[in-house]
Parts: sequence; C-alpha cells; structure tokens
Amino acid sequence: MNSFPNVKFKSSNNLRKRIVGKKMGPQTEDNNCEVIEMIEQIPTSDTNKDDDWENSEEGECEVMLKTSSPKAINDDVVEEIEEGFWLLAFQVFFPFLIAGLGMVGAGIVLDIVQHWNVFQVVTELFILVPALLGLKGNLEMTLASRLSTLANLGLMDSPDQRWSLIKSNLALIQCQAIVVGFLASIAAVIMGWIPEGTFDIYHALLISASAVLTASFASFVLGIIMVVVIIISHRYKINPDNVATPIAASLGDLTTLGLLAAISTWLFNAITNVEAGLWWISPCILCAFIALLPWLVCVASSNSLTREVLSSGWSPVLAAMTISSMGGIILDCTVKAYNGIAVFQPVINGVGGNLVAVQASKLSTWLHKRGRPGEFPVNSASDRVVSSVCVSPISAFCTGGVHAKTARVLLLLVLPGHVIFTLAIYYLQAGHTSLTPVFFVIYMFSAFLQVLLLLYIGHVMVLWMWSRSIDPDNSAIPYLTALGDLLGTAFLALAFHILYLIGDKDSDVGD
Repeated sequence: MNSFPNVKFKSSNNLRKRIVGKKMGPQTEDNNCEVIEMIEQIPTSDTNKDDDWENSEEGECEVMLKTSSPKAINDDVVEEIEEGFWLLAFQVFFPFLIAGLGMVGAGIVLDIVQHWNVFQVVTELFILVPALLGLKGNLEMTLASRLSTLANLGLMDSPDQRWSLIKSNLALIQCQAIVVGFLASIAAVIMGWIPEGTFDIYHALLISASAVLTASFASFVLGIIMVVVIIISHRYKINPDNVATPIAASLGDLTTLGLLAAISTWLFNAITNVEAGLWWISPCILCAFIALLPWLVCVASSNSLTREVLSSGWSPVLAAMTISSMGGIILDCTVKAYNGIAVFQPVINGVGGNLVAVQASKLSTWLHKRGRPGEFPVNSASDRVVSSVCVSPISAFCTGGVHAKTARVLLLLVLPGHVIFTLAIYYLQAGHTSLTPVFFVIYMFSAFLQVLLLLYIGHVMVLWMWSRSIDPDNSAIPYLTALGDLLGTAFLALAFHILYLIGDKDSDVGD
C-alpha cells in the first residue's frame, strides 16, 4: 500500500498517526487498502513537541488505522447474493419443521401430564408452564442470537476467544435461569393464592424447587447444544441466524416441559409420602442453587461482553417472565373448560416465537455489521429505509428490502407449518381434537394473525432499541417471545371459545 504524504508520527500506546487533513481519493476493493476511521483528537501531556504542529496552518486530524476485507465493504450486495428468497426459505424451513415437531411433542406431553395428580392438585404449575417454556426465548434464543452475531462478526474464530465466550455465556444463562425460575415460581404461587385464598407452604416449596431445577437443567443442556450448532454452522458457511434459534425452539419446549413434569411429580411424591419424611428435599434444592449463584456470577463476569449483560440485561428477562405469566393465567383458566387447548398451546406459542426470533436475530446482525447501537447506517437508499424506526406495515412486509423479504418468507411458513403440525397431532391421536373445517379456518387465522403482529412489532422493536443504544441481541427476543406466548395463548383461548359459541363443540372445546 502506498504511504500517505505529509504523515507525522507520534509515539503512543495506541500506535496512532497524525495525518495532514487533505482529501484522499476513494479507496477501491482492488487496492485491498486500509480503512481510516476518524476519531476525536486526544490531548497528551507532551505539549512542547506538539505545539508547533497543532498551531500550524495545515489542518490535521487524529486517526486510527484498521484493516478491512473487501467482503465487508459491500454487505448489502453480499447479503442479497448469499441469501436469495429460496435459499433463505430453504435454510429456515427445515430447522423450523424440526422445531415444530418438537413443539408438537411438547403439546402431547402437556396434554398427557395435565391429568397427572401433581397438576390436578397443584394447579399453579399451569401458570408456571408458559414462563418456563418462555425461557428458551429469554435465555437460549438470546444466547443463540448473541453468539450468531459474534460468529458473523468473526469474534469466535480464535480458540481462546471462543472458549472465553462459551464459558462466560453458559454461566450467564445459568444465573438468569436460576433467578428467573425462582421469581416465576413466586409469581405462580401468588397468582394461584389470590383467587383461592389458601396458601400451602409445601406446594409453594414444590413449585419453587421444580421451577429452579427445571430452568437450570434445561438451560445448561440447551446452551451446550446452541454452542455446538453455531460453531458447526459457522464452519460450514451456514448463517447461524437462520438455524440456531429454530433448533433452540425445537428442543426447548419438549425438554423443559418433560423436566418440569418429571421433577414436580418426584417432589410431589416426596411431600405426600409422610412416612418417608422427604419434605426437606425441596428447600435443600433451593439452598444449593442459591449457594451456587456467586460462583456463576464470577465466571460470567470474566468476559467483558457477558459482564455487561449480567449487569444490565435483567430488565427484558424479568419483563418477559411477567408477560409470559399473564399467558399462564389465561392457560390456567381455559384448560379447565377446554381440554383440547393444552395440546395446541406449545405449538402456536412456539411457532410465533420461533419465527420472530429469526427475524430479530437477522436484523440485529445486519445492524451490528454496519455500526454500533445508536448509529444507523445511511450509506444507501435501503439503509435509510431501515434507519426509520416508525415504519408502516406496508414498508415492513411489501418493499424490496432484505428485511421485508425475510418477513415475507417467515409469513409464508406459517400456514404450511401449522397444517403439518396439526395433522401430526391428529394422526398421533393426541388430545381430544376433532379437525373440522371450521376449526381449521379459525385456528389458522389465529396463528397467522399472531405471527403477523409479532413480525411487525419485532421489526419496530429492534430498530427502536438500536436507536436508544440498546443491543437487540440481549433485549429484543425475550420481549418478543413472551409477547408471542401471551398473544398465542389469548388467540387460542378466543378461538376455542368461538368454536364453542358457534356449536362446533366436542371434548376438544368443552362439553
């Protein structure tokens, strides 16, 4: 590379160079040149050597030099070429299909365990279900989005960086899982105690221990799987944003619900068996996890990226838990009247959260590639469109931009996906469901409306957070998946109630 004229060097820790402020010609990809980023001048104590230079007539600025590959110069073109409509649909569809089948499995499990003694006696567990299932959005999907962005930015290429990020991120989601699981259990106990007016300390301990143990185990297993998926996807040139979050959704619901049912049943048997005297197991589990928290905090604080999330990333997680718990109240009320709703609840909630997480993760990665939170890219016409926070639904879905194309692909997956998942439930003879044409129309409309609202809200939310210097990778997905749980459960309950009112009633919609 040719040296710049009139360059005066200055020794410093940052190896900065002073360059005369003359206009330089545009750099091209052929030169494979260095990109110069302007920064503010930093005063130094060595004023005697610099007074003549600073007072000279020649304009000057202080710059930092950093290398840049030609691929990073035109991200718009690369993204459009690498991810056309059909390639994007292909990469998203198969993980989405696997995720949906996992949600069908979770729905079948919920339909079965709703008749178990522990769920019949400790009904507050139904309030806990959406909050714990939402952990995949609060924790695992956020982890997947965060690591996908770091992988796409090349920050997981070296083994030392990769290990540091993996270790600190797994410790981080353990901290969040323990805290969120405990708080969700307290919310479930309070919401169940207020309408009934009775409080059982043993049931409260059972709910808390079940929630904490389930959240911790599920988050650890799913976190390991997410790390492996992202590393393999990045190595084989598959965009992790398209793959990681659907796989997190596919395993999250089934794993979490299965663990909750098994652990709560085990603790319930220990409490009810008075002769065995095993009532102390639940409080011991809680004390063990509380004692483990300080060590997990130290490990999570060892990396600067996770340290920031550890200190400032609690608001979206706790708010999402509250929103999901509202969906749990709806589920607790409706599952008593409509038995068939249980098998569809994880499916409709999971599909919505899955698809909006893909959109939020891709949009966040796109923004990270072009700047820092708070700085919108304005290098092209498409950049200016995206930089507008208040976008109309037409702009979000019907324009030619890459994000509108992503939204259209995700919308097109809703109806075929739900048809496949509903038929799978029917042929597996799960639940109490009769697939009438009226049921299909009302259910599909509810599912499509849920995803439509989520994709638009997700588009606006990610851009709004970016404009407020909030990293969407850490904050957007918990809100969106929790909102998906609330909307999905509410629309599903409304659909079953409409079916009951119009006379399409059998054991799936009430007697």
